[in-house]
Amino acid sequence: MKLPRLRVLVLAAMVVGTVIALGWKIFGPPGVAVELTRRSWRMEIVVERLRSEGGSDWCDELPEGAFDISRRTITDPTGKRAAPSEHCRYNLLAWRRSWIVKSEGGPDDRPDWPRPPLRMAPPGEPGSERLGKREAYFEIELRDGDDHAWVCRVDQPHWQQLRVGMRFRVPVDRFGTANCPAMYESRI
Repeated sequence: MKLPRLRVLVLAAMVVGTVIALGWKIFGPPGVAVELTRRSWRMEIVVERLRSEGGSDWCDELPEGAFDISRRTITDPTGKRAAPSEHCRYNLLAWRRSWIVKSEGGPDDRPDWPRPPLRMAPPGEPGSERLGKREAYFEIELRDGDDHAWVCRVDQPHWQQLRVGMRFRVPVDRFGTANCPAMYESRI
């Protein structure tokens, strides 16, 4: 039985196409081809507020700055103290995270820390605010040909060198997470 010539040619073309595609997938450059589509920065500062907090402890182990102390004599439920001892309830002023202020921009804006208005209370009273931990983020958005997007954080010197339209290859795992530190420039 002889197969028609057209069927043989189509079958051969399909086999050759499959071998080329598999060869490219196995031996071609690693990673997904992406293009840089956006650069952005964000500066964040945690604003802390002085708050009055209650606590309790053995009176001989009170933290420094404790006030409004009330005492009572009890036996230690853990058994570490043999005799009944004084146990205290107290208040203490502590700085706690209250809110986050941020400023954002793109490559045409100069990265700058936000300057929030802070509340000021009389010394030793709760309510005052202060600036806490600062974080700066420099991010790039990468998109592939299927319009999948990834956002990568880079350091500021690297961010300043990158331009929209640059092409890269970035390894992406089976869950769709990009390995941004392994990204490299590509002309393909």
